[in-house]
Amino acid sequence: MVMACIGLGANLGDAPGTVRAAIQALGRLPQTRLLAASRLYRTPAWGKQDQPDFINAAAAVETSLPAPELLAELLSTEQAFGRVRNPGEQWGPRTLDLDLLLYGEQVIDLPQLKVPHPYLHERAFALLPLADVAPLALIPGHGTVRDTLAVIKTCDIAPIGG
Repeated sequence: MVMACIGLGANLGDAPGTVRAAIQALGRLPQTRLLAASRLYRTPAWGKQDQPDFINAAAAVETSLPAPELLAELLSTEQAFGRVRNPGEQWGPRTLDLDLLLYGEQVIDLPQLKVPHPYLHERAFALLPLADVAPLALIPGHGTVRDTLAVIKTCDIAPIGG
């Protein structure tokens, strides 16, 4: 079994409700058990800023699924929540986004999967909720979640509850 960390985000529809429901769905993935979930955070849009604020969270799961299979389950879960991925579109509005942030302490570099998530170490909207569930998790090449979070700005990100 491996502890994996997943980032959740949404900014369309009932984003808080979607993120809460998606956290519960993670606990129903095959060969996977939900260990912990963060509070929800309201975050200004990142990258493409002319869109509604996001609701972000993080979850830690224990899984025996290999990382590519876990990613496939995450993408399937996104689709079940109405996510449509448009080729070439980045950072746009979405009903649900699930990112595999960490998979144990492994470094994975496949065409469809990069772990740790390539921008994790510079994204407060991912690190802040991740610190709720796995502050001592190692981000290979960057240190622990807590230490990485300590050196970036978290302004304009606010907890909104559980």
